[in-house]
Amino acid sequence: MVRCKWCLGNEKMVKYHDEEWGIPLHDDRKQFEYLMMEVMQCGLNWNMMIQKREIFRQCFEDFDYERVARYGEEDIQKILETEGMIKSRRKTEAVIHDAECFLEVRKEFGSFSNYLWSFTKGKTILYAGHQKGRIPAKNGLSDTVSKDLKKRGFKYLGSVTVYSHLQACGMVNDHVEECFRYQDIVEHYPVIHKRRDNEG
Repeated sequence: MVRCKWCLGNEKMVKYHDEEWGIPLHDDRKQFEYLMMEVMQCGLNWNMMIQKREIFRQCFEDFDYERVARYGEEDIQKILETEGMIKSRRKTEAVIHDAECFLEVRKEFGSFSNYLWSFTKGKTILYAGHQKGRIPAKNGLSDTVSKDLKKRGFKYLGSVTVYSHLQACGMVNDHVEECFRYQDIVEHYPVIHKRRDNEG
């Protein structure tokens, strides 16, 4: 079975690639989990996030955004003292702050997924050239989404980070063409083809 090469380093990464990455996601708790991991990943690497996923799950109440939004100083201290946790007060505070913003988006749009997918009208984008591995760090779409998230108060979600999230939650299909997941997504989900110079 052919897979994207980036996932071949270890078992957890392969499992994440096979079962989650790039599959269109409409579950808000999972959306929050991915966003939280993106915040924690800033300046680090995604493999570390996957390896620490259970620690994040423990620290953030299984990614329950309603509970996380109510966290106070005592909770922050407990998180920072958790063995194996990334010891960044700023990132931990950003996750809590973003949980509050997440709830505001849900209030306005019914769900965070409704909000996010409105940028692609519910379709997964196939950018010309990406299936050959010519993938950018960010693009017009991620610029637009990042700008809107920042306007809504979200932190640590710049365009590069947002592009990574769009890939993870399946709004952009960036599996290489030979990967078994690429065709599976094309066949089972609504998709739209775009040129790389029409990224917004």
